[in-house]
Amino acid sequence: MFWYEPDVQGVEKRKELVNDPKTLFYGSSSIRLWDSLYKDFEEFKPLNMGFGGSTLAACIVYLERLMAGLNPDIIVLYAGDNDLGDGRHPEEVLIFFKQIIIDLRKRFANIPILYVSIKPSIKRFNIIDQIRFTNKIIASEIKKMDDNVFFVDIFEKMLDPNRFPNRLLFQAEGLHINEKGYAIWTQIIKDFMLQHNIKLR
Repeated sequence: MFWYEPDVQGVEKRKELVNDPKTLFYGSSSIRLWDSLYKDFEEFKPLNMGFGGSTLAACIVYLERLMAGLNPDIIVLYAGDNDLGDGRHPEEVLIFFKQIIIDLRKRFANIPILYVSIKPSIKRFNIIDQIRFTNKIIASEIKKMDDNVFFVDIFEKMLDPNRFPNRLLFQAEGLHINEKGYAIWTQIIKDFMLQHNIKLR
């Protein structure tokens, strides 16, 4: 996984710039490219820990290294999108998801972990059914876990009236979301945190 190294080093540099972050946003480029993240979640003392192209498998590999020295109150996780894009089956993604929760629990005990559902995208519309199924089995698995693991559904709000990924929410390449997309993510995640009383200790 050496190809991740430049982006992983970028996360390590960002760690040095944020004093005692309390909400870790960990995952793929959908996190890394969230330029307004620090403003959007300012009251939650966020740290952007996204690294481009990362899969759930890569998030597991780099977890110990990147989480070292951190003491968060909340973790927001977005990954799985690229696993499916690379040809992995939904059941494989589920296995990786279960493992990363185990690893996060070992390191951070029972803090809230919010898993953001895999988004629909124009570029990956050919695997939309796999995305739906992966979200479904991860959501079902979360129901079996402890009460501090949550499934945050952003999928439905990113569809247009014809049930196609809403072009207004995506960059021109059809994979990554734009400012409007991130505004929707911010609202959904904040509403969810309020509804479930998820806050800093």
